[in-house]
Amino acid sequence: MRRWFTLFALLALALPSLAQTKINGAGATFPYPIYSKWFSEFHNQRSDVQINYQSIGSGGGIQQLKAGTVDFGASDMPLDDAKAKEIPTPFFQLPTVLGSVVPAYNIHGVTGELKFTPQILAGIYLGQITNWNDKAIAAANPGVSFPDKSIVVIHRSDGSGTTFVWTDFLSKVSPDWKSRVGSNTSVSWPVGLGGKGNDGVASYIRQTDGAIGYVELIYALQNKIPFGSVQNAAGNFVKASLESTTAAAASAKMAPNDLRASITNAPGKDAYPISSFTYLLIPKQWKDSTKQKAMVDFLTWMLESGQGMVTQLNYAPLPDEVKQKVVAMVKEIR
Repeated sequence: MRRWFTLFALLALALPSLAQTKINGAGATFPYPIYSKWFSEFHNQRSDVQINYQSIGSGGGIQQLKAGTVDFGASDMPLDDAKAKEIPTPFFQLPTVLGSVVPAYNIHGVTGELKFTPQILAGIYLGQITNWNDKAIAAANPGVSFPDKSIVVIHRSDGSGTTFVWTDFLSKVSPDWKSRVGSNTSVSWPVGLGGKGNDGVASYIRQTDGAIGYVELIYALQNKIPFGSVQNAAGNFVKASLESTTAAAASAKMAPNDLRASITNAPGKDAYPISSFTYLLIPKQWKDSTKQKAMVDFLTWMLESGQGMVTQLNYAPLPDEVKQKVVAMVKEIR
């Protein structure tokens, strides 16, 4: 009898270690490819931890965190103080990687890489430039023969951090856009058709002759959709890449306890102008100590090992200075 009692006692001690800790999150589609890889790789190393992530857009992630239906959120738009106070649980905004939003297009018969000035992009999305043979587009692309074809504008239909990055850029380069539309995860679009998620926008562009839309770089690459270079603040036409995205981050100014920063239209001759950090919204205090430890372990792994995986998916890793600030903030999660 004593032997059976000892066996049951040992099994009782072993059961907690065999149980799986499940953490649920939701939010941005912009970083979904790298988040999916990270969560899978971390689970391969820590089979006792399962991180589930719904790629529903930054707006949805913020709302679910606000409602308390997820353990963490994700957003490409850093929340200002007013929006942050709407979420009852105090949280850290932790930058994870850098990415770029690109103007992707589908124009039958036009195969070359196009150039877009900020004024062209603002004009198209304001509905002021409506045809691909517009003189402003032709002037920026000498030697390209454009068809007499209407421009089909594609934008996001859901609350989206990618939309915030796009409209944040347009607000900086176009006073007309700033006064009429502004920047947010959701805006009142002057023109265009809406697609859900980066995938939805990419699908619309692929299927529609004459279309232009904005997607995160990897979605353009994965779907083999051409995308153009954009004129930056220094006057140079720059195409999105790891190097040009990293160059944009050089201008980021972050306090040790506040890692929010906008790097659209960044200075620097090599900076891609529609670049952004993306953020995990992580509660500062956790009621479940097991989940808290698992999340801290993941974040530590993400910063040490996960950063080495980001370039495979055409994201740029965090600059060392920013990474060290994130490391310090992770240590404050309780």
